[in-house]
Amino acid sequence: MQSYFRPIAQQDACRPDHAVSLAGGAVWFEYVEILQRGVAPRRVPLADIPAENLANLTAKRPAICGLDQSRPIIMGVINATPDSFSDGGRHHALRDAVAGAEAMMQAGADVLDIGGESTRPGAEYVPVSEEIRRVVPVITALREAGVTTPISVDTRKAEVARAAVAAGANLFNDVSALSFDPESIATAAELAVPTCLMHAAGDPKTMQNNPHYDDVLLDIYDYLSTRIAAATNAGIAPHSIIIDPGIGFGKTVAHNLALMRGLSLFHGLGCPILLGTSRKRFIGALSNDAAADQRLPGSLATALEGLRQGVQWLRVHDVAETHQAVALWRAMLPSKETL
Repeated sequence: MQSYFRPIAQQDACRPDHAVSLAGGAVWFEYVEILQRGVAPRRVPLADIPAENLANLTAKRPAICGLDQSRPIIMGVINATPDSFSDGGRHHALRDAVAGAEAMMQAGADVLDIGGESTRPGAEYVPVSEEIRRVVPVITALREAGVTTPISVDTRKAEVARAAVAAGANLFNDVSALSFDPESIATAAELAVPTCLMHAAGDPKTMQNNPHYDDVLLDIYDYLSTRIAAATNAGIAPHSIIIDPGIGFGKTVAHNLALMRGLSLFHGLGCPILLGTSRKRFIGALSNDAAADQRLPGSLATALEGLRQGVQWLRVHDVAETHQAVALWRAMLPSKETL
């Protein structure tokens, strides 16, 4: 029976000598929760964790796009689409997308994530040519303006990723974990840029139609483990992979909350973790059906919970507010090692 090891994350100043850092960051742990399917969880000390599993949980993650993984990374979202759930097409026009990106960089974004196809629940497919028409001019304009901030392209399509990287993108962020387009996995290996593998249950148009899991935390862990193996077997460097459990992508409110409670489990996959909860529908469902642009407090609450569990990347719409929250979180850490 497979065992899964969820580190019980801590950040208190009273750290025992035998405790170890989680993924080389400021968060530490001295116990893990062992999870097995159909068996009650149990807490065990570090001595009971197999060496390989402990190494995955503790190893410092190598820099990605020149960014130190031991400090929080803020990824600002630019939706160059007319139908984004979060901003209703605010950045659809080229000048608005570029202005939005510049504002996010000034507010503290470490990375810009530019997408040309909405992946909100119920979204329609966007043809490759149209998606390229939306994202490539934004990337080109930013690079021609001298912007050196890392740029991620948010796409499920190999041809879009290839065009975006040629224009100056540095990272391939695929909500299908390179499974939607048969060419994506080989393209990602060929492009040799960092790649984010996200879990989504099915296609955006239908993913919220009664999603079901035997155990949402373990099922998604296994899925991401399989996708990491497929990526590395295709020639993608293990140290260039980021993982995302896909909050809100084919999950109920209960599923999303279970993932939030168990986020630290995903450190066992040995990759940096990206958390994308910003303005998600489950926040509205737990706050009197607040509209997307009224979900900032919940977005910040989930971001800080992610940091408490050692998450490295935060994908957000409200960069300035998140930057301030992260700055305060870091200032209150007991150690100055990550300041």
